[in-house]
Amino acid sequence: MFEHKSHPLLPVHLFYKRLFFSALVGLALVAVSLAVGMWGYHYFEGMRWIDAFVNAAMILSGMGPLLPIVTSGGKIFAGIYAIYSGIALISIAGIIFAPVFHRFLHRFHMEQSQSKQ
Repeated sequence: MFEHKSHPLLPVHLFYKRLFFSALVGLALVAVSLAVGMWGYHYFEGMRWIDAFVNAAMILSGMGPLLPIVTSGGKIFAGIYAIYSGIALISIAGIIFAPVFHRFLHRFHMEQSQSKQ
């Protein structure tokens, strides 16, 4: 997906296309994660959809739940979803910003190889 350090830097319009694709993948993962969280809170806790949305969104963003969890199934789901959400938050940020980091490192390596010559 990314060019090798020996290849020239990707043109800006292709870089933006790559960045847009990464953002779409990240947003798709957020949407799927949010939908799973909403379903879990609705199913295990019997929350209304709007309440399930706000709880799932708060957990997914790393803020914590708004409404108390009262059932045992809901507590198990909330714990698993919280662990998943922590990992997902870091992973999604990595997916979205990977093209930016790659471009920075690619440019850095190009400057280093040019200064050695």
